[in-house]
Amino acid sequence: MLKYRLAALWLGLTLGALPAAAQERVILDSDYTTIGDDGQVGVMAMQLHAQGAINLLGITVVAGNNWLPQEVSDALKAVERMGLANTVGVYAGARYPLVHDYKTMTYERDLYNVGGSWFRRPEPPDDQLTPPLDGFATKAKVQPQHAVNFIIDTVKKYPRQVTLLVIGPVTNIALAIRMSPEIVPLIKRIVYMGGAFEVRGNTTPAAEMNVWYDAEAARAVFRQPIEQVFIPLDVTNTVQANKTIFDKVTANKDHIVSKLLLNSGFARSLQQNPKATANIYDTLALAYLVDPTYATEVVEMWVDVDTNWGPSYGHTLGYRDTQKPAANHLQKHKVVLRFDNERFFKLYVDLLTRPVPVLMKKELRGTSAVQLRTTLQEFAVILTKPRPS
Repeated sequence: MLKYRLAALWLGLTLGALPAAAQERVILDSDYTTIGDDGQVGVMAMQLHAQGAINLLGITVVAGNNWLPQEVSDALKAVERMGLANTVGVYAGARYPLVHDYKTMTYERDLYNVGGSWFRRPEPPDDQLTPPLDGFATKAKVQPQHAVNFIIDTVKKYPRQVTLLVIGPVTNIALAIRMSPEIVPLIKRIVYMGGAFEVRGNTTPAAEMNVWYDAEAARAVFRQPIEQVFIPLDVTNTVQANKTIFDKVTANKDHIVSKLLLNSGFARSLQQNPKATANIYDTLALAYLVDPTYATEVVEMWVDVDTNWGPSYGHTLGYRDTQKPAANHLQKHKVVLRFDNERFFKLYVDLLTRPVPVLMKKELRGTSAVQLRTTLQEFAVILTKPRPS
């Protein structure tokens, strides 16, 4: 326990050096999973919230990686596991895309051999849920307010102060704007993991999953005059976890994040092939939100989405100034193309190995400078002490 508290103190000092822009209100909009990239973002964001680096106002869940009830169940367990069940609310959102339905998706599966949890069976009954390794949530309850209404009310409550971290399909955001278009100028910015601008898609040859799943919603939001930043496959393809990173995150076999990862598909892949790598798409979007200087190459593009049924459905279109169509309905947005990988992975490993449940910032108050210096010296001794063979 001392080691965990020391680690939390160390993290507090590290995060205290983050730029002031990181101290902002955030809604995490996610097609949540237990320990996939969405679940990892949840862990990392809640650690940042606990240390005061961001104010995580809530988690809004949208169908995408799985059917909505399973995602909500996973998100509820996540906030409970992190000790924030009474602090960070979970809000159930859109159960289906605006237009893209299951029958159409099955056609695309047959055409393009794409897959995912949402293809494996028709929608199951709500009570047929799969628990994570540590069981279902017993205390955390889904909030009675719909996610779309929560987004609307929160943006109005904190005008031009709320960043939407959108790491799933854009359905909830599109519905919020359609229901209350007056929130458009009140949204501070939107940071996405989504899109494939100049690289092959990961769902169909043309499309990245989050955009493809609800292309109509994505197009509606991308065309809004809101500051929007894209972390697309163009950059996430170049920042992949390998065995070295995996071993660092799972070094403490008693840590719940380690246990979950050791039970993951990536762990099985590494057993078969130690040179295997894994995409950790969404985690880059959180890092950019906290500190945009993680991005080392950013361009501006006029962004749109192809919503015509066919092989290009869901293709994210990005036009440079010289390529921009004559139509004036497009908006210019930032598109991240390269990341500081080494610096990012330090943050990634650090946040995923912090104590769980989290230690809130207030638990660290009252520590004198002398106590803090002594504690950090003890921490350094622990880190350098050789492990018993």
